[in-house]
Amino acid sequence: MKIVSIILLLISAALSLKHGWDAFQTPTAEQARMMTNLGVTKSIMPYFGVFSIIVGLMLFFPQTFFMGNLLNAITIVLIMALSLRAGDYKMALIEIPFLAMPLILIWLKYPFRN
Repeated sequence: MKIVSIILLLISAALSLKHGWDAFQTPTAEQARMMTNLGVTKSIMPYFGVFSIIVGLMLFFPQTFFMGNLLNAITIVLIMALSLRAGDYKMALIEIPFLAMPLILIWLKYPFRN
């Protein structure tokens, strides 16, 4: 179980850090279309980027592990809700496995604690 928890932790943190970094890059045409559909403006993207990087780093510390996963799950539910509001059911369904990841990590608990 500990190995599964470590693998999920590394994947979750890597995804958060990657999405945070991508928020500061020029979006591709598909990303720009997706942001427009969700109602996310270009000016708010740096805030999402900083938030995502902070959440990714929070996962590595036992004191902030739970809160980082909770914020990750809330962010994914927000993306799902915005997708459903925009009528993009496919995107909302795609997010389900990503929602499961922080919830499973909360259940497995912090892997590096004795």
